[in-house]
Order: sequence, then C-alpha cells, then structure tokens
Amino acid sequence: MKKILLSILLLMYVGVQSAMAQSVIINYKNGEVLDIDASLVESITFEEAENHEWVDLGLPSGTLWATCNIGANNPEEYGDYFAWGETQPKSNYRWATYKYCKGSSNTLTRYCYQSDYGYNGFTDTLTELLPEDDAATANWGKNWQTPSLTQIQELFDSAYTATAYTTQNGVKGRKITSKINGYSIFLPAAGYRYGESFRHGGDLYDSNGDYWTRSFAMTESIRAHFMRFTPRAVLWNAEYRFPGHTVRPVRKQQPLP
Repeated sequence: MKKILLSILLLMYVGVQSAMAQSVIINYKNGEVLDIDASLVESITFEEAENHEWVDLGLPSGTLWATCNIGANNPEEYGDYFAWGETQPKSNYRWATYKYCKGSSNTLTRYCYQSDYGYNGFTDTLTELLPEDDAATANWGKNWQTPSLTQIQELFDSAYTATAYTTQNGVKGRKITSKINGYSIFLPAAGYRYGESFRHGGDLYDSNGDYWTRSFAMTESIRAHFMRFTPRAVLWNAEYRFPGHTVRPVRKQQPLP
C-alpha cells in the first residue's frame, strides 16, 4: 500500500521542477515520515495492491502457499475449475473445447514432445506452464503461479507436515499442518469437472479433491501432473489435460540478491 501511495504522490510532484518542489514529504497516519528528493526519481511504477493471503509453512523450499483456491474468497470455497494450460473456467471440459488442440487428443498445438500427438506432427520443448498459460498468474498476477509437482509433493511430505481428512466450516477436505511452525492450510474436496458434469468420485459423496500442478507429464503429451486426495490417501497421477481441476496457487520465489 505504501508503494502505491508513494507512486501517486510522486506523479503529482515530480513534474514540478521549481525551487519549491525539490522535496516530497509524505506523512503516514502511523506517524512515519518519508522525505523524497524528487530530482532523483527516474521513473514511477504502479503496482496493484496484494489482495491474496498466503501462509509460510516453514518448508525447506521456502514455498508460500495461498490460503484459498483461484476463484474462491475463503479456504472452504471450491473456486473455479480449469483445463490444464487454460486460464478461464468454462461450461464444457472436453478435447473438443480444449484450447491447445484442434479438437482431439492427437492434434495438440502446444506442450507436445511426441509428434504422434501433435497437429501435423507439431512438437515443442515446453515442460511446464508458461506464465501466460498459468491460471494462477493470469488471474492473480505475476507474483503467483500454479505449484510444480515437486512443490505439491513437498506439501504432503510427512517429514514436514501432518495431513488429516476433516471437515472445516461444514466442508470436507484436507488440512495440512506444518510440523515446523504449526501453521496450516485447508484444501477443500472440490472434485472436478468432466464434460458438462461435476464429479467428486470416490465412495463417498463430495469426498475427493483434484488439484493441478504446472508440471507437464513426460510420459504422454496428452497428460499433466495433478494431485488427488481421498478420505484415505493422497495420490499423484498424470491426468488428461482437458478436465477441469481446481488450482491452489503458490507465491513465486524472489530471486536471491
């Protein structure tokens, strides 16, 4: 918030080049005072305020996990459903409606390393979602991305976290609690979308949660990695890319200085 306020005030003052406008004094409500020499400012950058919360579970990788799914306003809401590599929800999830093919599983136009699956033999070397194809980045901004397979496996690593299938505010799901600092996140059992139907699967109603990773499956070009939890287990699999799964974003790591 300070960065946005500073940008606005600088925009008002920097253009005034007079003896009386060489210093910008910013007085915050908490009593803090900021004195800026306007003549030293080269450019002004506007950034959106951060509207999404995250939790530091103390994981070795430093991964910061969002507190809710894309399209949700609280941890228990299911949020939106996305085909892998698509950034907007839709009403029908099939190969015929998938963005990166020409209507079938052997006509892929992006993320394809096997020519048998590519449109007119198309191949590329992409192994994970590009930012423009990442639902987390596209919807929440450049500071967020869909977790990699490695990150989501770390989240459920019993050396670092304890996970329990539970009910939170009337919603079934999995609560993951850090063994390092005691903080936790909740993943709702949001099921998935296939065609025009909504499915939870499993042997119990509203029992499963399916979450995409940004990692491409190097077994078949038509698949990408996802995590599924049931009341009994957490599973890793390579799913067809067209069904609609939920996404729990992670905060992008800041580069080391």
